[in-house]
Amino acid sequence: MTHQLFRLSVLCSLLLALCTLTVCNLAQAQQNAPGCDVAGAALTQARALLKSTPLIDGHNDLPWVIREEAGGDVRSYDLSREKELDTDIPKLRAGLLGAQFWSVWIPGETPAIDYGRVQMEQIDIVRQIINTYPDTFELALTADDIVRIHKAGKIPSLLGMEGGYALYNSLGVMRSYYELGVRYMTLSHNVTLDWVDAALGEQTHNGLTPFGRAMVREMNRSGMMVDLAHTSPAVMHQALDETRAPVIWSHAAARALVDHPRNVPDDVLKRLPANGGVVMMTFIASFLSQEVWDMEKNLWETGGSLEKISELRKAWLAYDKEHGARRATIDQLVAHIEHVRDVAGIDHVGIGSDYYGMPDGPVGLEDVSGFPRLFAALICHGWSDEDLTKLAGANMLRVMRRVEQVARQLQQETPPSTATIAQLDQQAVAD
Repeated sequence: MTHQLFRLSVLCSLLLALCTLTVCNLAQAQQNAPGCDVAGAALTQARALLKSTPLIDGHNDLPWVIREEAGGDVRSYDLSREKELDTDIPKLRAGLLGAQFWSVWIPGETPAIDYGRVQMEQIDIVRQIINTYPDTFELALTADDIVRIHKAGKIPSLLGMEGGYALYNSLGVMRSYYELGVRYMTLSHNVTLDWVDAALGEQTHNGLTPFGRAMVREMNRSGMMVDLAHTSPAVMHQALDETRAPVIWSHAAARALVDHPRNVPDDVLKRLPANGGVVMMTFIASFLSQEVWDMEKNLWETGGSLEKISELRKAWLAYDKEHGARRATIDQLVAHIEHVRDVAGIDHVGIGSDYYGMPDGPVGLEDVSGFPRLFAALICHGWSDEDLTKLAGANMLRVMRRVEQVARQLQQETPPSTATIAQLDQQAVAD
């Protein structure tokens, strides 16, 4: 979950400043490469490509939206009909989505006693989605499952935990979530844990503690992908030092273009060829536009908060109605994708939209039906079908297959670790 605590008391004072972004961004969104018709031949080519290769989206927060909007009741939410929010079955079909990692995010601010219950309820919501619409979705646990289910005309559905809060500092609990079908875990969300620093949290550990490093190793052994979105740069480097499998960023962008703490610095990107990992590019406006991020930073620094997505959406729509929408553009997203490609290589970039029920997606990507428009824009930037196929999903399939292979190897070499945080981190202090 990418949304933050947006502040009510400063909102009005920023509206006039924010509205200056609208005209500029809308105009920029219309810029195309000379002689390339984004809405014509390029879009037709993009749709043909996405029908033949699975587009794997690394992050969508629909399960939490269903929790807020319908109390977790998937049937009453009714994904079969088109809704005003960004994700439903008609839009997914129009967007030619090939596979989805559904985020089973829980807030770090949840009382610790409730972590496990809320985490299991979020997993249950994804299972409800799959079981309620079996003609559309099917649970995928491996890379081969994604290929098979996509060929059958359904949307492979995978689970991604966001923030290791519900682990209760236990390697065994992490393994249990893997057995429940979770295939990646973002080490932190926005709150620093006992063993890992969050990018937007307190920098308590200078990265990973010894237990945090052990968590990375045990995730490798179990087959759980290590997701470094939301972690500090120190964590990113230390995880790359520790891991024997490729890592991912399930939703991030390039820090060289927007100085957002959640984006990935170039010195990390340069290490990806050796690791094999993938940065899955987010559609969140504040990650893509420095102007939007500068405005949002001010909102965080004042009192009063909007706790729910529905409250945040209401405030944004009220602003949109009075002043025009604040948006990033497809061109800005393309710039981030191409930056990661240029620094890390074409084998290390993917798609991780992070739709979460908000109306603030880049112009043309307001909901999940827009994926072909992004690929049309890339075609107009001169991307080949081979490179578009890698971006869409081939890179992620490669990562998953390598993670699965490493897990098989490590399981033959070592038993499951029973080390505790008390043993590892207290010993480090003693040393």
